Amino acid sequence: MNQLKKLFKEEDGQALTEYGLLVGLIAIGVIAVLAAIGPKLVTIFAKIRDAI
Repeated sequence: MNQLKKLFKEEDGQALTEYGLLVGLIAIGVIAVLAAIGPKLVTIFAKIRDAI
């Protein structure tokens, strides 16, 4: 019974896994935003380049 309690209380590996999932989700979000905004940024930088 004590081993079963220790199994549920043990949280050593959870933090690293949670951080990995968070980093992955953030990366997916950043890629999605850049894919959506990318063409607009290209246009803006092209206008700046032409003005110079």
